[in-house]
Parts: sequence; structure tokens; C-alpha cells
Amino acid sequence: MMKLLLKTTFAVLLVAFAANLVDAQCYWDSDNTLRNLDGTPCTNTVVTAVPFLRIVSDARSGAMGDAGIGISPDANAMHFNASKLVFAEQDVAVSATYTPWLRALGLNDVYLAYLTGFYRLNDLETIGFGLRYFSLGSIQFTDANGEPLITGKPNEFEVSAAYARQLTDKFSAAVTGKFIYSNLAAGQIVQGETIEPGLAGAADISFTYRTPIQMNNTNTNLTVGLAFTNVGSKITYTRSLNRDFLPANLGLGAAWDLEIDDYNTITFALDLNKLMVPTPCQGGDCDQSPQDGVPDFKQQSPISGLFSSFGDAPEGFSEELKEISYSAGVEYWYDKQFAVRAGYFHEHVQKGNRKFFTVGLGLKYNIFGLNFSYLVPTTNQRNPLDNTLRFSLLFDFDDQGLE
Repeated sequence: MMKLLLKTTFAVLLVAFAANLVDAQCYWDSDNTLRNLDGTPCTNTVVTAVPFLRIVSDARSGAMGDAGIGISPDANAMHFNASKLVFAEQDVAVSATYTPWLRALGLNDVYLAYLTGFYRLNDLETIGFGLRYFSLGSIQFTDANGEPLITGKPNEFEVSAAYARQLTDKFSAAVTGKFIYSNLAAGQIVQGETIEPGLAGAADISFTYRTPIQMNNTNTNLTVGLAFTNVGSKITYTRSLNRDFLPANLGLGAAWDLEIDDYNTITFALDLNKLMVPTPCQGGDCDQSPQDGVPDFKQQSPISGLFSSFGDAPEGFSEELKEISYSAGVEYWYDKQFAVRAGYFHEHVQKGNRKFFTVGLGLKYNIFGLNFSYLVPTTNQRNPLDNTLRFSLLFDFDDQGLE
């Protein structure tokens, strides 16, 4: 019974999260700062629909504090920065990842699976693909009186395809197209409206600059990546005009690889991410549309929302900076066969308060690779991956027929 209650609660929270149902009550204090009714800083998290698009499933990056925009390319670059694919050492690669979800709450059938791969067309061009599937397990739906209706299996998936091209010896670009399907409670009726699957389209645009740097007798490489991801249409689960933003994101990342000698390599990585989604209005002066009661910030077009997201925070530029999350990680390889990783993720207390350390291991033998990661929480804010082990499988191939 408890398990069913937890799963139902999680499903309700996810639907509410996806629908952007936030009604925070904050007020301006004498210092022109927004605060909750208890006097603490106002929590003003930027929320979107289909948040599963932003989940980092790759165990390698998951062990490095979720940093992945600038690290050496593999098939999982499809999630972070597809333009890196043209710099991959392999001609063909496939990755399969499995991420358990909410294991700390005793749920065993909620998970994220991700299959990605790429194929080098020639020395300058590479194509990639991705299939992301998020299952919420089996959930018992009930009516307004708590009576059981049917058992549903909410799920979401994303299908993506990328084209990456090397523009110079050190610079590359890529574009990725995505189809998004979200079925959280199809067929159910809420407040007189029938819930339908949500459909949306999106695109990623990414760039990578990679250059060698000579330091004494040490060979090093600096990689810098810039990625605009999940830029696309809005999504809705009903026939109403109240549509929600996709988790459009601006990511900037860098990685510095140091080849200490023939056997030892170390990488330092840092990612900065900011959602390009309007910040919810807070305080008593927030405007509501006189027609349908939908907050003004939600009525912006997707393109307008992208630009306004850099200057619409109620507390101004200082709050815009708080919306940036930080991922830092380090990776050590011995003989390119055994890796040890660690990292840290930081999110401001007013924007979600996710803070955690990560650790992990990696093994590689011939064409086969296996990565593990483990998340260690540092706050009372519950993370769906608290104390969870996740893993990734990679298969790298060389196509001898390519010139």
C-alpha cells in the first residue's frame, strides 16, 4: 500500500511539475528582496514540461558531477553536445545506459533508458542517433473520491538524429532534430478536461572548439563546447491554450586533458547550464491574463521565452546568476583501460537546491566499455538518484573501409 501511495504521489507531482502548476506566495521585504511567508528567501524554481529531457543518464558524466559538454566524445555526446562527434577516435560507436529512478523510495519499476550511437561518414562529417525512454512504472489511477479506476503505465520518450560537421581543424558544429512524446495520464479526466499524450518537436545547435596546448613536456588538449538544447515548440496535455515550455537550455563547458605520460591521463571538466525558460513571476504585482487566468510569462512564444529568460527574474540580474547550475568533475585514466572519476553538482537554494558529490569507475577492453557512477547527496533536498548505482555500456568500432 505504501509503495502504491508513493508511486501515485510521484506521478501527481510529475504531472504538476510538467504542467507548471506553481503558486508560490512571496512578498517584497524592506531590502527589496522576495521572501517566503516564513521569511526565508523566496523559492522560485524555473519549471518546465518533460523534464526527463534534462536527465543525465550517462554514467561517465554522472560520475563527474553531470559534466559532459567538453569531455572527450563518445556516443553519449548526443545528450550534451553532438558537435563533438566529429572529433571521436572511433568510426562507429553505440552506447546503452540504464538509470534507476527513486530507488531510495523503494520503487523498482521507474527508470530511464537511453540508446545512442554515431557513424562517421567521412573525415569531416558524422551522424548520430538517440532514443530516450522514461518509464514511471505501473500506477493505479483513482477518481475524485479515491475509488480505483484503471492501472496505467505512464511513459515518455524522445527520438533524435544529429548531423555534425568539422568546419576547421579545431572547430565543429552540429544540429540535432528531436521528436518528443509524453504520456502521463492519457484518457483520464481532470476538471472536465480529458488528458491526452503531449507531442512536441525540438532542435539542438552545438559548437565545439578543440586545440592542443603544449606545457613543458606534457601534451594537453583544451576543448570548449557551447550547446543550445531542446529549443522547440510548447507542449500541452489537453486541448486548452495553456501550453508549457520545453526545458530549453544553454550549456557552456570546457575540459582540459593532460597526457602525463604513455600510461597516465587526467581530465578536468567544468559545465555551466541555464534554462532558457521564463522565470515565474513572484510577488503581489504579478499579472494574470483577464481572459483565461494564465500567467503572462507562460503566454510568451517559445522564441520570445528564450530571449526574455535572460532578464526576467523578479530580483534582477542577481537572480539570473542564481539560475546557473555548476558541474565540476575530474577523470583519471590508467593505460586507457581503467578510470576513476569524481565530481560535484551545485544548484542555488532558490532554484532547486540540488547539491551532490558523485564518484565512479570506468573499464575499457578492446571495443567494450563499462562505466559506473554513484551519487552522494549533501543536502536534505531529495534527489531521485540518491545513493543509486547506475551504469553505461559502450561499444566502439573502427570501420577500416573509411578513408
